[in-house]
Amino acid sequence: MQEKIIILDFGSQFTQLIARRVRELNIYCEIHPFNHLPEFDASVKGIILSGSPYSVRQTDALHVDYKLFHGQLPVLGVCYGAQFLAHHHGGEVLASSTREYGRAHLQYINSENPLFKLIPLNSQVWMSHGDTIASIAADFEIIASTDSVKVAAYQIKGTQTYGIQFHPEVTHSIDGKQLLQNFLVDICGCEQSWTADSFVETTIAELKEKLGDDQVVLGLSGGVDSSVAAVLLHHAIGKNLHCIFVDNGLLRKDEFQSVLDSYQHMGLNVKGVDAKQRFYDALQGLSDPEKKRKAIGRVFIEVFDDEAHRIENVKWLGQGTIYPDVIESISVKGPSATIKSHHNVGGLPDFMKLKVVEPLNTLFKDEVRRVGKSLEIDPNILGRHPFPGPGLAIRILGEITPEKVAILQEADAIYINNLKSAGVYDQVWQAGAIFLPVQSVGVMGDERTYENVICLRAVESLDGMTADFCHLSFSLLGKISNEIINNVKGINRVVYDISSKPPATIEWE
Repeated sequence: MQEKIIILDFGSQFTQLIARRVRELNIYCEIHPFNHLPEFDASVKGIILSGSPYSVRQTDALHVDYKLFHGQLPVLGVCYGAQFLAHHHGGEVLASSTREYGRAHLQYINSENPLFKLIPLNSQVWMSHGDTIASIAADFEIIASTDSVKVAAYQIKGTQTYGIQFHPEVTHSIDGKQLLQNFLVDICGCEQSWTADSFVETTIAELKEKLGDDQVVLGLSGGVDSSVAAVLLHHAIGKNLHCIFVDNGLLRKDEFQSVLDSYQHMGLNVKGVDAKQRFYDALQGLSDPEKKRKAIGRVFIEVFDDEAHRIENVKWLGQGTIYPDVIESISVKGPSATIKSHHNVGGLPDFMKLKVVEPLNTLFKDEVRRVGKSLEIDPNILGRHPFPGPGLAIRILGEITPEKVAILQEADAIYINNLKSAGVYDQVWQAGAIFLPVQSVGVMGDERTYENVICLRAVESLDGMTADFCHLSFSLLGKISNEIINNVKGINRVVYDISSKPPATIEWE
């Protein structure tokens, strides 16, 4: 049974970062909304309560029935989690009268406490809270303080329940990784055995048992996620996996044939389907991003269903869903407001009558790449930037036409090839060109032009949950701009996007 840590999410922007830090210690963890508790079976080794934008003093404060696990499992409350436990044990949480945001230093540490093993006095931590724990119950013991926060950390006596008012998951908390390791390994007893190799071995065995001799159909996209999912399934069920790669007319330049060739070299059973015109017809007259996504999703399912019916006795649909897709599709208060329609989250129309198998839905993107490396997948596939399911349709703002697609494909190819030749492609998380719905005045030779604008986008990220724009050199951007304007008919201006996520998103639609 795979041991795990449960992270209960109260809505903090740092919750996913906690999960990443836990996994960096080779310990498996899952994020669950505070109001949708999982089963606390023997595999659960401990619980982390996240921070929150809420206050425990609010009448509608987020509440979890902590008695279900208090005293039975080790618990670490972080920020709101710590204040929640203190408040519900009779302590007092008040609005802070001093600044408790940013760097602070632990001026008192109980070095005998296992949570602070190997953490030096004056260790820097990161505070980010408007409330503070003003007093604690008699059975609480203070185990760390800063100059302005007396209760920076506590333990409930006689239990393995701890609370900290700083964030160990951010890099500004210099010894945060050590604190998490102390909690996870020394206190929870985790073995640190969750690796890419162990994931591959366990997942293939589970897929063999789950699928047996059933036939599985999977839609390949050419990207990392679907490729790794396909190879995992191929290792488990071999020829019973049927892969379909659909040309929706919205792929990058020459991508359909090059991706088909690479898959055939991997030994996968792949069929390519040219459905460009069906997608263009469905997109005609549509400008709203959500309507475009839904039209593409609908036609993809229709094409996919047509092809799946050509295969006898298909019972399963394989998908490359990864953990951020799952996380962004839920929230701490149930179903989230729509961020975007994920093409691989949310199930299938009833008429398809297929069960879904998602071998990667517990992994972040960099973990998927590590699993792919363990499976010895071609590094060129594993190193590919993420590409949106709806393809270039959401990189063409406004209505889609084959002419706009052709222009964007040429501009995008120049952009990506320059990133590769400059040796910076692998330093970029995701890059792409966007066709803007505006025209601008330009001069070419002795003539004035009134043509289209291309925006270049490149971001750095670990998993796509947050991202910063890449600081590409001006000389490289200038070279790319000149090549696009000189070689792509219909473009007379190129701009560069310097927005980060949040508040912006990686894609424009």
